[in-house]
Amino acid sequence: MTTNSKDKKLTKKELNQIFWRSCQLDVSWNYERQQNLGYSYAMTPVINKLHDKGSEKQQRAYARGLDFMAITPQVSTLLMGINAAMEEENANNPDFDDDTIAAVKTSLMGPLAGIGDSMIAGTLRIIATGIAMGFASQGNVLGPILFLLIYNVPGFIIRYYGLKFGYEKGAAFITGAEKNGIMEKVTYVAGIVGLMAIGGMVASYIWLDLPIMIGSGEFAEPLSNYLDMIMPCLTQLALFGLMYWLLGKKVKTTWILIGTLVICIAVCFVFGI
Repeated sequence: MTTNSKDKKLTKKELNQIFWRSCQLDVSWNYERQQNLGYSYAMTPVINKLHDKGSEKQQRAYARGLDFMAITPQVSTLLMGINAAMEEENANNPDFDDDTIAAVKTSLMGPLAGIGDSMIAGTLRIIATGIAMGFASQGNVLGPILFLLIYNVPGFIIRYYGLKFGYEKGAAFITGAEKNGIMEKVTYVAGIVGLMAIGGMVASYIWLDLPIMIGSGEFAEPLSNYLDMIMPCLTQLALFGLMYWLLGKKVKTTWILIGTLVICIAVCFVFGI
């Protein structure tokens, strides 16, 4: 589309409003359409700026914002930036088919959520938790501070540049990356890093000593020592595997936590484990 002086154009003000409003994406989360209200709230400044009040285009844009939405909050601005660029084209091009806006949102929501969950929830959050737990377990106040910094600073950087990139480049790059398999590769690598971090946390922060003695006299050794000879941290891995199996059986985490507390207290007093 050729730009002229009469074209409606978004300014830095609207983009900043999207950025800050994206931080409230999960505030109004609901079971029916999940993040749709938060997404609509973030896109409202764009719709108000580009479309005439009460016009059919404005009404259709509001309706699109209320569609189902499920995406990692930190990468949501990338989709919002693409959405804003398409709404801008829609406002200035009478031949633009606004159904493509909803189609692009729907098609990119899943891949972006997958890569976002792998990088943010599955990798960054676990790394931040692992580092923070090391300090917090020693009573060091740096624990919660480091967690907030490690988890949130990269998140805000991703939000800012995601919005900037999404608005400037539009949907072309994301759809091209999806066709070339780049998103799939990044998601796969991020998943490996997340699993490595989980494995390190299992070995470092789960304890299960089995004081049952094997052997006699001075040659007697705790059962835990023999299991560690088979594979280091084997008991921790077995306990983690049990928890994971229970979650797979749809057992609520609340019951798992309560059961763990009760069993640990019982065996501690009865068997000294």
